[in-house]
Amino acid sequence: MIILIFFLAHWFLSLFFQTFFQHRYASHRMFTTSKAWERIFYVMAYLFEGASFLNPRAYALMHREHHAYSDTEKDPHSPHFFVDIFQMMKATVKTFRDYVQRTKDPEAQFPGHYPEWPLVDRMGSSILSRLLFGAAYTTFYIFFATQWWLFLLLPIHFMMGPIHGAIVNWCGHKYGYRNFDNKDKSKNTTPFDFLMLGELFQNNHHKHPNSANFGNKWFEFDPVYPVIKLMHWMRIIKLRKAY
Repeated sequence: MIILIFFLAHWFLSLFFQTFFQHRYASHRMFTTSKAWERIFYVMAYLFEGASFLNPRAYALMHREHHAYSDTEKDPHSPHFFVDIFQMMKATVKTFRDYVQRTKDPEAQFPGHYPEWPLVDRMGSSILSRLLFGAAYTTFYIFFATQWWLFLLLPIHFMMGPIHGAIVNWCGHKYGYRNFDNKDKSKNTTPFDFLMLGELFQNNHHKHPNSANFGNKWFEFDPVYPVIKLMHWMRIIKLRKAY
């Protein structure tokens, strides 16, 4: 039971900061916040994403490229140009690494208006940091796992961020229904997206990329949006008007 609680906590906390910080803030600037709160969110994203910490600058550049060229040959991770999800993940990781290492120059329309913290960026993307987090997860399992098969969950801990991204980009552009014709293949995979915290409302998101609420129909509930509204009410962040 302790292992499953730990797994679910890591899954949803890692996913929350990926969608809240790297996606909705770094990539789209759906809200503004003070420098102090930005640093707090930065550290929390690093801690909860852990072994698969996602550099916010690299994430933002790749995600903006994805929106600009959605489901075309220039899309860095459209499932319609790869034979399977593993090939898509491989290509995504390469593009992401190029942006982290700055060996790829982004197009002029993509850079700017994303958070950067060189110390945390270098630390979070380092092999040492990823190994230390991996060792911490493994140690926790050694102490608390009661069945051998629970150790099969460990690889998911190690690759949590890329796995989240693969699910969203593969399923969100292949399976589900459409509310809008966005001139791409984006879909809402499920009308009740608790598993991916609203990220599988891809068709809605591609129609309204600056809206902090990924739901559109009355029955489409984005679990992260009420948290964002609460933070706005508490003046931790300030929501920007969607356009």
